[in-house]
Amino acid sequence: MKILKVLQISIRALTRNKMRSFLTILGIIIGVAAVIAMVSVGEGAKKGVEERFAAMGTNLLFVQPGSRQFRGVQTGAGGYVTLKPEDAIAIEQYCDAVAAVSPSISTRAQVVYANKNWNTQIQGTGEKFPEVRKWNVEEGSYFDESHVAAAAKVCVLGSLVKQNLFEDDDPIGKTIRINKIPFKVIGILESKGEQGGFFNRDDMIAAPYTTVMRRLRGVDYISSIDVEAISADMTAEAQRQITELMRERHRIAPGADDDFQVRNMTDVAESAAQSSQIMTILLGSIAGISLIVGGIGIMNIMLVSVTERIREIGIRLAVGAREKDILLQFLIEAIVLSVGGGLIGIIIGIGVSRLMKYVPTFEGITTVVTPGSILLAFLFSASVGIFFGYYPARKASRLDPIEALRYE
Repeated sequence: MKILKVLQISIRALTRNKMRSFLTILGIIIGVAAVIAMVSVGEGAKKGVEERFAAMGTNLLFVQPGSRQFRGVQTGAGGYVTLKPEDAIAIEQYCDAVAAVSPSISTRAQVVYANKNWNTQIQGTGEKFPEVRKWNVEEGSYFDESHVAAAAKVCVLGSLVKQNLFEDDDPIGKTIRINKIPFKVIGILESKGEQGGFFNRDDMIAAPYTTVMRRLRGVDYISSIDVEAISADMTAEAQRQITELMRERHRIAPGADDDFQVRNMTDVAESAAQSSQIMTILLGSIAGISLIVGGIGIMNIMLVSVTERIREIGIRLAVGAREKDILLQFLIEAIVLSVGGGLIGIIIGIGVSRLMKYVPTFEGITTVVTPGSILLAFLFSASVGIFFGYYPARKASRLDPIEALRYE
């Protein structure tokens, strides 16, 4: 009952100057809202990464050229050009933990149909690309083994390319020109959308890798090999088998560095999720600085309030109030300010995170408000009130009653 009485007195004291109280909690409101909004952006990015990797499959591996050292300088991944189509065939044939394989090589080219043209990525793949990458054909069909063997001039369009070249027309059976070479459209891939806001996965054309190698690139090597393991539990075993086979095929001596690298999608997904988590913490920490500023504002106003109410404090002490009663009153006033600002900030933060996707600047950004971020912001705001309110409350409780009554 005593706590409720002190709370009532504290609220009455704060409402004497409504504008000052509002300006005091404004920093807390902005801080909490910013923390929730920024954390929601980071959590949305993390969720988007997890969904994209889940859609691709956790049993996916990539075999890519390794880093090459030239005159003391590392070229980075892709420095070698020793990855050949025969390597992909051998992986599928000799690695028991592998379910399917698709060689890959890409380039960019200008694509023309009638009076329309579009610059896009040309992705050379094997016939099992849809199976390996979990990417279905929405219309028509994908090219088969005979097309790959004959380096046929056929292609399958991404939905964005189809929209830009054909709009509402049916492209199946039509002929487009890629770098002036005619290609027959035999299918349309289902829409996959943007890749983390950096590029659109639908902005591509798939063609047999042999066709891209010989007719568009003029090379005898491939860029990578997409590998699907039998199951997610077998990815590590598939990675081991591929590494042993590739070292044997490329005649790499024991102890020598590989001229290739095998990347496990599970490891890539974990690294991407960890990066997103670091971004979430960074965004939340930056936004949390405004909460500290808001707490300093509470301390400042409470110190002013103590100075203005010295005679009131003196009278209360003179009629029997104890130090802890004065301490409790001013501490509760600070907590009321911070908790009240925190609750308003939570409402605003949730609203901002929900409305953010409708702002053109943030178009395509996914936000996820989690109970954890709300609880964290609320507890932090309450802690700020206690931490920054304690000193003014302690100062008020230690005033000498006689000196306080003499104060003008």
